[in-house]
Amino acid sequence: MPARPVLATALGAAALLCAAVAPAAADSSETVTIDKTGHVAEDGTITLTGTYRCTGAAGLAFVSSTISQGDRTFVYGIGGSAARCDGAEHHWENTSSFSPNPFKAGKAHVQATITELRSGGLLLLPDIHATKEQDITLDVE
Repeated sequence: MPARPVLATALGAAALLCAAVAPAAADSSETVTIDKTGHVAEDGTITLTGTYRCTGAAGLAFVSSTISQGDRTFVYGIGGSAARCDGAEHHWENTSSFSPNPFKAGKAHVQATITELRSGGLLLLPDIHATKEQDITLDVE
C-alpha cells in the first residue's frame, strides 16, 4: 500500500483520538485566559495577550491563538509562544502581521489553546491542556 494513504489515515485517526480524549483529560488546574483587549497596528500587526497555567508536560508545549472578526468562517492564526508547564501562572503574548490588514478596531472573537506535542512513535501527537474562547475588543495603536 502506498505510504501517503497510510500516513493520511494514521494522522486522521490520531486527530480523532485527541479530539475524543482531550476534553476529558484536561486538568481543572490548567487554565488559559485571554485579555479583554487586543491590539492592531496600522501596519496589520495583531497582538493578543493573556495568562496560562499548565502542569506535567513531557514534550514541547506552546500557547497558540486565533482571531476572527465579523464572519467567523475566516479565522486567522496569531502566532504561538512557548509554554512552561510548571504549575505557575505565566503571561503569554502572540503577534502576527497581515498585509493587507483585514482587521479594524472593534469586536473580535479569540481562541487560545495550550497544546503539548507528545511523542507517538513516528508522529508528534497533540495533547490539549486547556482552551478558552471569548469576545474581545481590538484597539488600533
